[in-house]
This record gives sequence, C-alpha cells and structure tokens, in this order.
Amino acid sequence: MKTISFQNKKVLIRVDFNVPLNDNGQITDDTRMRGAMPTLKHILDNGGSPIVMSHLGRPQKKLNEDGTINKGKFTLKHLVDHLAELSGAKVHFASDCIGEEASNKAAGLQPGEILLLENTRFHKEESKGNDDFARQLASLGDIFINDAFGTAHRAHASTTVVARFFSAENRSFGLLMEKELHNASKVINNPSRPLTAIIGGAKVSDKILLLDRLIEFADNIIVGGGMAYTFIKAQGGEIGKSLCEDDRLELAKSLMTKAEDRGIKLLLPEDSIIADEFSENAMINAADSDDIPEDWMGLDIGPEARNEFEQVIMQSKTILWNGPMGVFEMNAFSKGTKAIANSVAIATSKGAFSLIGGGDSVAAINQLNLADEVSYVSTGGGAMLEFLEGKLLPGVAAIQGD
Repeated sequence: MKTISFQNKKVLIRVDFNVPLNDNGQITDDTRMRGAMPTLKHILDNGGSPIVMSHLGRPQKKLNEDGTINKGKFTLKHLVDHLAELSGAKVHFASDCIGEEASNKAAGLQPGEILLLENTRFHKEESKGNDDFARQLASLGDIFINDAFGTAHRAHASTTVVARFFSAENRSFGLLMEKELHNASKVINNPSRPLTAIIGGAKVSDKILLLDRLIEFADNIIVGGGMAYTFIKAQGGEIGKSLCEDDRLELAKSLMTKAEDRGIKLLLPEDSIIADEFSENAMINAADSDDIPEDWMGLDIGPEARNEFEQVIMQSKTILWNGPMGVFEMNAFSKGTKAIANSVAIATSKGAFSLIGGGDSVAAINQLNLADEVSYVSTGGGAMLEFLEGKLLPGVAAIQGD
C-alpha cells in the first residue's frame, strides 16, 4: 500500500466498522475503528480522499415486522462523529452506498476529507456478490484498498468482487490487513519452535479443520473448553453432563491417533472445575476430567491442568491461542482462561511470539488488560480461523489476483 500515490485520488476503502452499539446508538467498543486508523491516516496524510464502506450487523436477517430494513438501528450514521474524532478529518455521510447522492458526494470530496457510505448490507446484492452492485461501488473511487480482514473470508461485493474493477496497481491491502496476514503467516510458515497451539471453545465441530491442520505443523496442541469433553469421552472417560458431541467421538479418536502417529503432543485437561448446573450460583467442586459424577458438568479446567498447560506454554517459542478454557464469562469458571492468558503474556515477555487468534480469546485478553503484553491480537475471528486452516480467503485472493 505504501508504494501507491494517493495524491488527489479518491480511495475506496473497505473497513470493518461492525462495532457494537447500545440501544441509544452509541459505540460500546471502538477497537475495530481504531484498527483502521493507520490506513486512513496514511491516505489522508498523502493527499488522498478516503471513501469508507463497511457493513454493520445483519440488517437483512433482522427486518422490521413489515419486512422493511431497520435503518435506524443499523445505520453507519451512528459512527460519523467518532470517525471524525479518531481521524481528525472532516467526515461527510452518504445515506446510501450507491446511487446519485453517493456519486455526487464522492466526486465533490476534497483531499483530506472522508466520505462514509451507508451500510453495504442494506442491499441484498452485497452478500450475493452481485457484479453490478460491485461495479457501482467501484465507480466511486480511483483506487481500492481492502483493510477489512474480519470479512475477508466472505465473497461479498464490497470485500471481493469490487476488486475486479481495479487494475493490479490500483488495488492493495490496507495496513491492518497486511499486519494480520504477516502475523498469521509467522505461525504457519517457519515458526520458532516449539510451537504450541491452545484451542478452546464449545464444539469440536467448529474447530475440526483447524485441529487437523495444526497436527501437520504444531509441536503441542492444548485442548480446553467444552470441546475437551468430546475427546475425553472418546477415550472412555466419564464426563457426567459435560458438553459433548456424540456424533464426533470417532473424529476425536482419529485426530488423537493422527497426532500420536506424528509425534505431536495433544494435551487434554487432567482435571476440571465442575458444577451441578450451568449457573454462577451452582455448587462447585473439582474432579478428574475423566471421572465427573453423573449429574455434574465440567465448566473450566482444574488446577492440575492449569499447571501442566502453563509449563508447556512457558517452554514455547511460538504460541497460537484460539478459544477460552471454560465459561470465562462467569467468574467462578474463569480461572483457567485467566491462567492461560497470563502464561501467554509471560512467555511473550521472555521472547516467544504469540498470536491471539480472534473471538473469545481476544475478549479475554482485553478483559485482563493484556493486549499489549502479547505479540499480536487479531481483529478477525472467522477469517483468522479459515486462514490458519489453510484456506485462501476470497478477500485476499481478490487483491492478489491478476
């Protein structure tokens, strides 16, 4: 991107401004907006005029009772003032992302000013990857920059198809997207070893492809969260009422066999914090993970597991973390996730490279104020997952293609 001349150019830029809003339309977390600022400021500082497009929520799936779009709830107009504050630039707003108003405002945009377009998902053609819709978006700018890593796994009009209407020299990744791809590639290509992947979350089915891929290049794979109990049951363990995907037991067995055959250590939690119900107010105890009483459920990794996992993390040179170790939203079951987060931070301070791969792991790291203590925190949950699985993301391929 830094090789492109933006002087007096209209720069169509796809960002991920899908930020959470409260009932009053106020932004409750501006992380994604702040993530796009280096790219926007680079364009502004070099005499360009950014034309910003993004989606916000899923307006097509949450229609009003009469079948119309709830434009009041999903409008990007909520973001105008904060975008001006973050960028230090004058921000104009177009009440649609295509059409006469958008075209006129784009044409009249001065260097150093920003035009924010209305939510791209107000049009069904966006998610369908419609060519004509993408062509209308492309007509607004001279250059296309994709800085929305969080949506790079979707072949939508504004993330992928639009790139076709720009020559190779007039399209590029933004600085955030470049950073995401660079850091993810450090884990996949020639990582410092040992490489430890920490995989958590509720379901094995959500992480099958990732686990299968990790077995090809990781040294250690730590499995925690609800998904661990499918593996433990597959080994013949008693898991009580713990979360389990019975239709994935054979798959879990095959993954463990594959890891063993390749000499990869796949670590499951030795013990668990268990509860008699899924509640903050439940009765709580500790038990071996393969010997959980019939009416109890595992909701966090136990102290022995925390200790074992911490030791493995401390010996690692590259660390990938995707998914919590328990129901960390409930304080009673957050110790495992907190312990992992602290261990990753300490290992990083001793020279390890650590990538927090999106989703709930990011929420946990931010909650504990450890974002600055790890090497990189990804902004893209699903996109990062698919990239690590080895998939070519449509939004990436569109920029890199001929």
